[in-house]
Amino acid sequence: MADRLTWLDALRLTAGLSMVALHASADANGQPFPDAPAGERIAPMILRAFLYVARTELFIIISLFLLVMALDRRPRSYATVISQQARRLLVPFLFWTLFYAAYGLIKAQAFGYADAHLARLADPMAWLGILSLGEVKYHMHFIPTLFGIVLFFPLFLTASRFLWVGLLILVLLALKRELDGFIYAELWGTDLLPYAVRGLKILTYCGYGLAAASLYGMWKRSSAEVRSNFVGLILLAGGLLFAVKLVAAARVIETGRWAFDYTPGYWADFLMPVVLFALCMCLAHLRWPGVLSRLAPYSFGIYLCHPIFLDLAEVWLRDSALTPFHLILAKIAIVLPTTSLFVWALSRLTWLAWTIGLGPLPRLLRHPFSRAHGRGLS
Repeated sequence: MADRLTWLDALRLTAGLSMVALHASADANGQPFPDAPAGERIAPMILRAFLYVARTELFIIISLFLLVMALDRRPRSYATVISQQARRLLVPFLFWTLFYAAYGLIKAQAFGYADAHLARLADPMAWLGILSLGEVKYHMHFIPTLFGIVLFFPLFLTASRFLWVGLLILVLLALKRELDGFIYAELWGTDLLPYAVRGLKILTYCGYGLAAASLYGMWKRSSAEVRSNFVGLILLAGGLLFAVKLVAAARVIETGRWAFDYTPGYWADFLMPVVLFALCMCLAHLRWPGVLSRLAPYSFGIYLCHPIFLDLAEVWLRDSALTPFHLILAKIAIVLPTTSLFVWALSRLTWLAWTIGLGPLPRLLRHPFSRAHGRGLS
């Protein structure tokens, strides 16, 4: 974009940094510190409630908003768009998949499951899931999921013209909630389960594409004055949703397990990214710090690379006597600066910058429609 949308850059940076802190807010097994006393889970879960406002779904909304904007400015064929997105997303995905497959052995060795990790890497069927579902690392699922959603981008363009279509996100999220339970009950213990769950996720997450396109339609057609009129309503909705998130956090504090069965918490979690995006869009007329636009291009790299240092931090701190909250702070203090420095260094290496979306693809992978730019997922 010739003129930077700084509010959008702020969201990109928030999404990237929050995922670092979010993944640091659980124990090494991704659980809410179930062995700790309930009192020691209070601060971690309240912190997580704030961090979980910006989920990976926020990245999806940002990416699809930018895609719809780009297509509105310069229409392209379906084949061209998919070709561009495949190179932008799947080529770096393959690189990091192979990297984390090998790198994961460090944590596996430290936590005593190295044999299982090696056995998984030697299993061809396991690689089917690793490559199609992003199972090599907990954060890698995002890229094939986003690519799957992008396949439906012609549907989203409708929402940019008829804004009410964006409300179908409510229908699709309700469908996800109901069918997830059915799929788990019917396919539990089968190899088909993760593929059915992911397929349903992609189809129902098209609701985020409809919402993003609808918000773009509003952005394009309305003035800053009109949009600012919605700020109060959006803040009210966000406040109510966050109150529900705190109730869900209280349940986690009490039980020591994630409250997946708490339906209001489900809606609060999955709608908060939309509310946050809408709020920033309606406040776009404010003076946003220009530094956000300089830092935002690194957000995709921070998201991709932070597990490198989070694994190391969890290995170094595994025998620590720190409380859960102090453990979280220690991990963030280690991971955030090291990841940021690492990503900055990668961006300066022309032969590796493409792995974080900040440089041209290797010569053999270039395509006439591919363009080198520094927008990461945009």
